[in-house]
Amino acid sequence: MSSTHPLALLLLASLATAGDAVSTTADLIAAVRDGAEGATIVIAAGTYELEAPLEPKTGMTITGAGMDKTIITGVAAWKPSTKTLPDPEMRTKGMDTNAFLIRLKDKADKVTMSGLTLRGPQLHGALFGWEPTNLHLHHVRIQDVLSSGVRTFGMKNAKIIDCEFIDAGGRWEKGEPGRKGGITGGGIFAIWMADCEIAHNRFTRTQLEPQDEFYGIKVRQGKRNKIHHNTIETNFSMEFPFENDEDNEIAYNICHGTISIPKHAGGPVPASGSTFHIHHNIFYHGYSIEFVRNGVEIDHNLFDFDVVNADGNNLISGFGNADAKGPAKFHNNLIRNPGRGVIWINEVFNNIEIRNNHIITNTTPTPRKEGLFGFNSKCDFSTITIRDNLIECIGQSRPLVRNAESYGSVIANNALTNVAELDKFKNPMGTGKPGLEAPLAFTCGVHDEVTVANGQAKPSAK
Repeated sequence: MSSTHPLALLLLASLATAGDAVSTTADLIAAVRDGAEGATIVIAAGTYELEAPLEPKTGMTITGAGMDKTIITGVAAWKPSTKTLPDPEMRTKGMDTNAFLIRLKDKADKVTMSGLTLRGPQLHGALFGWEPTNLHLHHVRIQDVLSSGVRTFGMKNAKIIDCEFIDAGGRWEKGEPGRKGGITGGGIFAIWMADCEIAHNRFTRTQLEPQDEFYGIKVRQGKRNKIHHNTIETNFSMEFPFENDEDNEIAYNICHGTISIPKHAGGPVPASGSTFHIHHNIFYHGYSIEFVRNGVEIDHNLFDFDVVNADGNNLISGFGNADAKGPAKFHNNLIRNPGRGVIWINEVFNNIEIRNNHIITNTTPTPRKEGLFGFNSKCDFSTITIRDNLIECIGQSRPLVRNAESYGSVIANNALTNVAELDKFKNPMGTGKPGLEAPLAFTCGVHDEVTVANGQAKPSAK
């Protein structure tokens, strides 16, 4: 469903019906090839079939008549080999950068594309760029590509806004027929991305097989990025699996899959003190966040899980082995039906603050009897705080923690209902009211399509 504003549609339509709008594939190719830096190319409604990538120059603006009206695709004979898939990820050697509909000139600056669809069922992706700066994509639909929709190295100051990514990855086969690629690509797959805004985009999968999954947003090292108001219906909503990320804000998104932010705890905490701030999102998948990460804050989110589907999941899971110093803050979240548990971390992870959350558990089909918080027994529990939480176990009683060493945590002022081992730890009451410091109240998703109020998420009034 297009999110194009009516005024934007009117502008696009007027541009694309202007006398100088290109209307044939040959004219489009010539306009991009022969146009000067900074040129504006208006494309009329229609389908344009390429035999090789378009290569926009610095400053070029390419505008179609609308996502449903201007379609750029490849001819059937243009079928790059899939032997280079999955691509090497961290280098271009061994990668076919010509297997994309759009190939930005190296270090292209200020390229803008809008009002069109890029479709390439037999192509590796829709757009490739090496160190692009100030790339602006808006009202672009990327649909039916093999590996990744937007694939970049060293992207800076980009704005990807009001776009749609439909089946934009996970479709390739390697080797014998029927051997699928798996989730190596992303709707947006960026290596070293900085100072970018990704907002009001919709990532969906419609006709893919269960194994043909792709990441919504995949970034191998990100700095100072703002990712907000997206609706992501893929099994991994986002992945940031590298060290040295800093000052990334992930907010007001609807995530139907996991946000993965592990990698040896992310390296040292940056001078700002923040690697990721994850706030005011809705999570619908019981395995919501993959840990561990130093310098992260997770707050004011709604984790709203189906009691059956969440059964075997921990909301936060850490599978690594490298000790981590922290810090991490988890507070003012509303958690419904956390399944196996709220936090389980395999490695030593210190300096964790868990406070002012409202946690509601219902009996799972299993039923689950694990503690809600699972920490490595070698943690420095004097640095782990569990305080001011409201925890209600409905039906099956649940322990608070999973091992005796965890009772050494700073546990205080929690309001506990049907928690199993109250005789195992002290929980001195304070003066503050346990639970959320204020009710969750926010809108999120593409153009604030969902409203969170009174503990529930509902479609926003139009």
